[in-house]
Amino acid sequence: MAGHVSVPLYPNLTADSVNQVLTHSDSVLAFIGKLDDWPGMSAGVPTDLPTISLPLHPPGTFDFSWDDLQKRSPIQDDPRPAGEQLATIIYTSGTTGLPKGVMHSFANLGFATTHGTQLFGLNENDRLLSYLPLCHVAERMFVELASIYTGQTVFFAESLDTFITDLQRARPTAMFGVPRIWTKFQMGVYSKIPAKRLDFLLGLPWIGKRVGHKVLAGLGLDALRVALSGAAPVPQTLLSWYQKLGLDVLEVYGMTESCGYSHICLPGQYKQGWIGKPCPEVEVRIDESGEVQVRSQANMLGYFKEPQKTAETLTEDGFLRTGDKGEQDAEGRLRLTGRLKEIFKTSKGKYVAPAPIENRLAVHSRIEQVCVVGDGLSAPLGLCVLSNVNQEEARASLHSSLEKLLEEVNAVLDKHERLRRLVVVKDSWAVENGFLTPTLKIKRNVIEDTYGARFEEWSARSEAVLWQD
Repeated sequence: MAGHVSVPLYPNLTADSVNQVLTHSDSVLAFIGKLDDWPGMSAGVPTDLPTISLPLHPPGTFDFSWDDLQKRSPIQDDPRPAGEQLATIIYTSGTTGLPKGVMHSFANLGFATTHGTQLFGLNENDRLLSYLPLCHVAERMFVELASIYTGQTVFFAESLDTFITDLQRARPTAMFGVPRIWTKFQMGVYSKIPAKRLDFLLGLPWIGKRVGHKVLAGLGLDALRVALSGAAPVPQTLLSWYQKLGLDVLEVYGMTESCGYSHICLPGQYKQGWIGKPCPEVEVRIDESGEVQVRSQANMLGYFKEPQKTAETLTEDGFLRTGDKGEQDAEGRLRLTGRLKEIFKTSKGKYVAPAPIENRLAVHSRIEQVCVVGDGLSAPLGLCVLSNVNQEEARASLHSSLEKLLEEVNAVLDKHERLRRLVVVKDSWAVENGFLTPTLKIKRNVIEDTYGARFEEWSARSEAVLWQD
């Protein structure tokens, strides 16, 4: 609002990453708010960079406080910027390589905000819960800017431990969540009532609707009228589960480079396996390589100090190269079939796109995360992390269900795509240990570096499902 360029940082970055972003962005001032690991981040703040502590700031020494700012006279001039002026630099989380600084103008943000709020019918009566970092483009657009534009009430989550309590307090009417969040809700419900019993109750006439409402109320989701999921594919079984509860979770598709504004599956437009149609005033095309390209006024200006990467990502006629492979149906729905850079080649010379296979494996209720690998192997392997919920189940029972899953998935894959093994790894994949990006996307290079030495060994084993020892 003061006309400056904002550069948001994730609260779980390492000191090196903090330093890289602050240095590369030429930042001249740092605001320090509530942080759980300030000691682990503070070393990354250049010593000559002034700092201002916000309310709830961590212990430490800062150059100025929020109270100091409030004692100053308000800005006298009119900082109202031109639409084409740079508003923010959002550094992508990056599944490989160093993050890039995505530049958005005030016009970009204004276009996406006005069209997005109109698309969902958001107004001053809506309630939102802010829980994602504000450098996540969905939180920035759907919560921060949307609330400024429409006057919605915003509640803030205190911590992960109080998340459900915060939801129950806020009872949001609109909410965005990554698939992992929606899965966590489901697993939390299953920890209190067995899946088979709940499914039975939901299927009963008259009673089922009341049970579904009670489950949603227990989660604090009973007032939701706009429920969105994005950043990764959502298993159809998960969407169906929420529909049984009486909640339609809508898939959205977008990127930081497009302000998160691209595609959505609105009620009545659902088609299994397809994301949805383009948002208003978004043009879409599929190039000769199968890449999805989009164009709208929400597209970025480019990457900060990276003209070469900008030229590689934005076409001469203004389309954004998403890096996703996909196809469109006759009605304009989009289906993603993989990532151009994630496709690998087996030792037999066959190319495999891992994402569609991972989506099929992810339908298992106990698989929390999955990664398909196979570069240079004779056949792909599936690596998965299981949910901690209901682990009292006999391993033999879980083992057999995973074997059945592997058999069912392989039955619908082409011969060169079929998985040789499904490996249950011991590690949890989290942001803190480097397996996930701050936006909870799997870092494939870290997966391969961590387990790559055992790929050949696992491939040579005879069991269909292996448990890492």
